[in-house]
Amino acid sequence: MAELMNQYNEDSIRSLDWREHIRLRPGMYIGKLGDGSSMDDGIYILIKEVVDNCIDEYTMGHGKRVEVKINDGTVTVRDYGRGIPLGKVVDVVSKINTGAKYDSKAFQKSVGLNGVGTKAVNALSSYFKVAAFREGRTKEAEFEKGVLVKEHKEAATTEPNGTLVTFRPDDSVFRHYHFINEYIENQIWNYCFLNAGLQINFNGRNFISKNGLLDLLQRKTNPETLRYPIIHLKGEDIELAITHTGDYGEDLYSFVNGQHTTQGGTHQAAFREAFVKVVRDFYKKDYDAADVRQSICAAISVRVQEPVFESQTKTKLGSQYVYENGPSMKSFVLEFLAKELDNFLHKNAPVAEALKKRIEQSERERKELSGIRKLANERAKKANLHNKKLRDCRVHLNDDVPTKGKEEYQAKQLDSTIFITEGDSASGSITKSRNVETQAVFSLRGKPLNCFGLTKKVVYENEEFNLLQHALNIEEGMDDLRYNNIVIATDADVDGMHIRLLIMTFFLQFFPDLVRNGHVYILETPLFRVRNKQKTIYCYSDDERKKAIAELGSKPEITRFKGLGEISPEEFAQFIGEDMRKEPVLLSHDAQIQKLLEYYMGKNTPQRQVFIIDNLRVEKDLVEEITA
Repeated sequence: MAELMNQYNEDSIRSLDWREHIRLRPGMYIGKLGDGSSMDDGIYILIKEVVDNCIDEYTMGHGKRVEVKINDGTVTVRDYGRGIPLGKVVDVVSKINTGAKYDSKAFQKSVGLNGVGTKAVNALSSYFKVAAFREGRTKEAEFEKGVLVKEHKEAATTEPNGTLVTFRPDDSVFRHYHFINEYIENQIWNYCFLNAGLQINFNGRNFISKNGLLDLLQRKTNPETLRYPIIHLKGEDIELAITHTGDYGEDLYSFVNGQHTTQGGTHQAAFREAFVKVVRDFYKKDYDAADVRQSICAAISVRVQEPVFESQTKTKLGSQYVYENGPSMKSFVLEFLAKELDNFLHKNAPVAEALKKRIEQSERERKELSGIRKLANERAKKANLHNKKLRDCRVHLNDDVPTKGKEEYQAKQLDSTIFITEGDSASGSITKSRNVETQAVFSLRGKPLNCFGLTKKVVYENEEFNLLQHALNIEEGMDDLRYNNIVIATDADVDGMHIRLLIMTFFLQFFPDLVRNGHVYILETPLFRVRNKQKTIYCYSDDERKKAIAELGSKPEITRFKGLGEISPEEFAQFIGEDMRKEPVLLSHDAQIQKLLEYYMGKNTPQRQVFIIDNLRVEKDLVEEITA
């Protein structure tokens, strides 16, 4: 047997074609194969790869409008650029290493992948159609899972120039997928902010920006909390928008050649370092870097010649240089800020004074907390966090990447998850059923404190909050976050809902970046189990319960799960595995965190009383219907 397993000969060698390789290793091309509940799930990368090509056309002066439609899981993207050359329509979407972006003169600072993007979309779609329109002629081709099923003959058309792509993600790859409009709208807004004047229509709604990154920060911030008006600076191949707010943390948005680099990279690191240096030089004071960057909200966009990214999905820039034989990224950003920001602060004394006050406020707060932080850190060590409160997993986001198995390790990093739950029975069920490679469990003791309106001092003084921030490793910011997914797992009853709300209040009050950057989720577990001797169906809603009863017939056994502890570990494993249902905690673009928390977590206002009364009737009727 051992000899058979260790055989290595000509029969062991396989050559995969482009389609087979993409379908066998989709994570290499589009990242996570999630169901759409995370903003970085692969189904959104598919949309991005198609739209990226439209943006490349726009940046080269062809077509000012893009249309995106999503209907019942099918995506259609139409641009009005030059259109794919008709004789190459099939090749461009089905032959690897085929495209115009190898010609650096034509696509020197392009967004799309070099000859890979639409091929990946094609291979990972159950249906894919491409049509090109050029000078009154059109050419179409249709595919299924990357296989050409129909190539239409070239024909006359009255359609204006451009390209039309329609695709439906393959549900055998993206299981139970669904699109969340908020994620797509955020993608579209980013395209518009980075390409002022471009108009994108998404499902009938128009998106357009006139002022670039200035508009982005205005959309992301509450004007009432800004410490000074947004600073907007533009230069050749670089644009910056900067302000400070009253919120905790750093809120940074970075882009390269129109690509939202959600994991940052060399350009974002260069900005963080350069901003501190310029501020220190301007005020002639050696401020602590953390004080300078505390509460900053900023966006940086750079254009780089033939950028190098650390992954195929281009979420982290690795380029050390802006141009071939040009300046380093670090010196490029520093030189721009040293001139433009310094000039701005000299010309705008009120802004300079407001920035100084914000930095000094952060300095005072840090010094006031220094003694408390030291004691809190000692308490965390004495509490034996990793045995008492936290059942850790084996993979963390900031571990060194191994030289072998890098692709598999990065996939595990993206899947790293911590479940925050309450009570021994619930944490026990999850602990026994979890995947120890990527899933950790943090157990709360009772209901956490309502921290709305409190200062960060409470994070260190409250044992539960102190241990939670240590488990997440976010005391110094988001850079060292140990888990990509933070999943709140509480019972589906009134107490569970209250605990969930208190945890979300903690994150929004002190660590809003966790929510803004899409790390926080709510775990959905089944409310009912409907079964007979042949089949068991788990139901997440009353509608699903009714359908299950109708399917099984003959009075099946129905169990109503009131708490997570009632679900056995064997069953629980099904609900936190590949088919885990989790809903993201989302903030709308105009959400004002402090006003939101004041409404739901502040004093019992008449407005909230009316809201509760109006919705209490609906919940009462629902309970009566379920128990009938």
